[in-house]
Amino acid sequence: MSKFSTLRRGIYAVWLREIMRSFRDRGQLIGGVSRPIIWLLILGIGLNPYFRGEIYGEVRFVIPFTYLQFLFPAVIVLNIMYTSILFAVSMIWDREFGFLREVLVSPMPRWAVLFGKILGGSTVATMHGLLVLILARFADVTLGWDQVALALVLMFLLSFGLTSFGVILASRVRSFEGFGVFSNTIILPLYFCSSSVFPLDPSLTRTQAAATYPEWLTLLVQINPITYAVDAMRGALISYSQFDPLLGPGIIAAGAVLFFAIALVDFQRQ
Repeated sequence: MSKFSTLRRGIYAVWLREIMRSFRDRGQLIGGVSRPIIWLLILGIGLNPYFRGEIYGEVRFVIPFTYLQFLFPAVIVLNIMYTSILFAVSMIWDREFGFLREVLVSPMPRWAVLFGKILGGSTVATMHGLLVLILARFADVTLGWDQVALALVLMFLLSFGLTSFGVILASRVRSFEGFGVFSNTIILPLYFCSSSVFPLDPSLTRTQAAATYPEWLTLLVQINPITYAVDAMRGALISYSQFDPLLGPGIIAAGAVLFFAIALVDFQRQ
């Protein structure tokens, strides 16, 4: 058997283990289904009447979409964020109970072990994003096959980058409790400061935006990488972008490479 074939089988074995473990976790599956339904039902429908203005008796939306349509791509990103980052808990579990030590003494190179684990987490997170995508008709979003294909590519790249980021966190936080608290303090601020639940009014210039919104909030939105992930997903699904359409996919791809490289450096020290 060739070295490449052995390496491929090893990566596949690690990937399959992560997939099977995720499927056995009913709580993770329930969360992946209930989270988007709650967000779309409560926020999407509940706040939709306030996502508009009335000009000379004519009702107009802030942007040419209902709030449910505007929120839909952002909920996909939210589901991916939770699944990807919290997937790294498995790293702490494997480290605490000795499985990671047993894998690391195998002939497989460490980069292959890490790649298999991150690939497994990315696959699960992409599936959780796909669970939201199935609700497109409910959100009154009509999709073509080209849009679905582009969205799946973006979802996988985002999942890969965020899973790598979760591994970086798990390398620095040694306890389950600490990781849970620390990860939530990262997920929610990143999400809410990404123009995910409210639009930056596209009719405003940079000076007007600074006068309308607090300067610190505008700055946080602009430097937040999740802002561009949400914007890329909106561009793919509802053809609406607040930034350059190529900027979001570029940042997602660059983040995936960068975070995997940092995760690999940390993993080599295990």
